[in-house]
Amino acid sequence: MPFRARTAIFRWSLHSVPYSIHHHQPHSLHSSSSSILLKFTSLAQPQVNGKSVETCDDDGFLSWLERKAGCRISSSLSIGKSSYGRSLFASKAIKTGDCILKVPYRVQITADNLPAKIKSLISEEVANVAKLAVLLLIERKLGQDSQWNPYICRLPWQEELHNTIFWNESELEMIHRSSVYWETINQKSQIERDFLAIRPIFECFSQSFGDITYKDFMYACTLVGSRAWGSTNGLSLIPFADFVNHDGNSEAIVMSDDDKQLSEVISDRDYAPGEQVLIRYGKFSNATLMLDFGFTVPYNIYDQVQIQLDIPKHDPLHKMKLELMQQYFVPSRKNAENLKHSWNIFTIKEVKWPKGKGKGLPQSLRAFARVLSCTNRQELDDLVVEAAQTDGRLGRRPLPDVNKEIQAHLMLSSLIGKLIEERSAAIMSLEESSNCSSFCVRVPVRRFMARDLLRGELRILNSAFTWLENYCLSST
Repeated sequence: MPFRARTAIFRWSLHSVPYSIHHHQPHSLHSSSSSILLKFTSLAQPQVNGKSVETCDDDGFLSWLERKAGCRISSSLSIGKSSYGRSLFASKAIKTGDCILKVPYRVQITADNLPAKIKSLISEEVANVAKLAVLLLIERKLGQDSQWNPYICRLPWQEELHNTIFWNESELEMIHRSSVYWETINQKSQIERDFLAIRPIFECFSQSFGDITYKDFMYACTLVGSRAWGSTNGLSLIPFADFVNHDGNSEAIVMSDDDKQLSEVISDRDYAPGEQVLIRYGKFSNATLMLDFGFTVPYNIYDQVQIQLDIPKHDPLHKMKLELMQQYFVPSRKNAENLKHSWNIFTIKEVKWPKGKGKGLPQSLRAFARVLSCTNRQELDDLVVEAAQTDGRLGRRPLPDVNKEIQAHLMLSSLIGKLIEERSAAIMSLEESSNCSSFCVRVPVRRFMARDLLRGELRILNSAFTWLENYCLSST
């Protein structure tokens, strides 16, 4: 079973169990460098808002893909337009459990399709997402000479994308209180590093490529990151399947059958003819959706907030506490591979039961607060002894001193209270700027995305704050 990929360069989303796949030889796009020396079209993107935009007739796309695949892809779906852009709709009644599309591996686009001479020049350290981005640039440059042109010309242009890496400084300022702001900065830096590693290859084939800029490469990486599907064997673009839109509540996902050598989608509910068909990309928060996919949803059940705690520099026990934190608060292997995780960064999810056990508020965060509340070495030593006598985890049990336990949780509620104030002020600022005539036409969409993000994070923080208040009251 595959998972929706937000690219190996940026972050992998392991929300589904990776499936094992057998080695297969994908259909070759080009067999030699000579095929690269075809007439390339310009990468200049068609403009929106008053200027002409390249259009593609969707009616013939599915029949083109089925001819290329040599089999039926779907008899129950058709391409149409929705408020989200190109989308898939039920062309007839669909029942729960129906297989609504099947796309063979041979018509999926992977980094293995790179021309051999170019592929040999790309370092193994370059991730598949960057390799696939290079392939996408080659095919887009080929224009109508590309065998994938009917698919390539239907991919969105940069002007249509709202991933946060395309936001300008004033737009990013709307979300600077959220961790997605720094994730955006880090993502840009990673793409730039990959571009610097690949640029010499573009220069070697400059006669064919022309000028491939960082902006071109960033655009291609974003297309791959928002549209590709990943498995243990890497990434692949799946034509037609990537036109289906996201619904976080859907149980339908893209699955792959290695025996049949195809990817498929099974409907999780009934659809009437003409109704838009949706699947779930993953259990993604709005921060993830806006960073990697360029959209948000008004109420996202998977929203979460990242917070960072630091040991005050003036704390007399700073050195000892720091050593304990680094020893005991080690991220899991999965999180350790993700640069945004650290021993002092915690992810809060919605605490649904104000008087429950606090599920959603990490136990490690509460343990961190207990360590911070210690005022002498003996209290810290006692925590270490307790950890050795139990499960080896530091500060996971309530402190023996009730007042200390309350103090630790009041410290958390104070921190979260400040974050609530910041999010509330940011939301108010967004609402006040909604009538500002100086904003360009794209900003309202991005302002709505920022509002969805901040409102979701505010909801999460309020739930944590309420639980902490109740816990302190019940402990007295």
